Amino acid sequence: MNHSTDIANLFADIPAQLPQELSTRLLDAKNLRIERIVSYGHASEPDFWYQQEEHEWVILLTGGALLRWASGREEALAPGDYVFIPAGEKHRVEGTLADEHSVWLAVFFAA
Repeated sequence: MNHSTDIANLFADIPAQLPQELSTRLLDAKNLRIERIVSYGHASEPDFWYQQEEHEWVILLTGGALLRWASGREEALAPGDYVFIPAGEKHRVEGTLADEHSVWLAVFFAA
């Protein structure tokens, strides 16, 4: 996490191979957390659902992904697509591109 006024780059330090999704905290403050998430053919574990206590706003910067909600809604995301996920809403990543890094910027904040 960068606490200084130094310039950092979201696309720096991304390994070519990722055995699992890579999550890096960029900012951690009271009631606010910003993370860079890098996926490479990753998906949520079978039968696993995210159900966070905080709101999430996420934008896909590169790659592609398919999100699914417990309600049955599915959305394919392309670069530039963003979504707000209210606290407590069950959702999962059905998959990300296997031939390209999918880089997300996720903002978590108090409900």
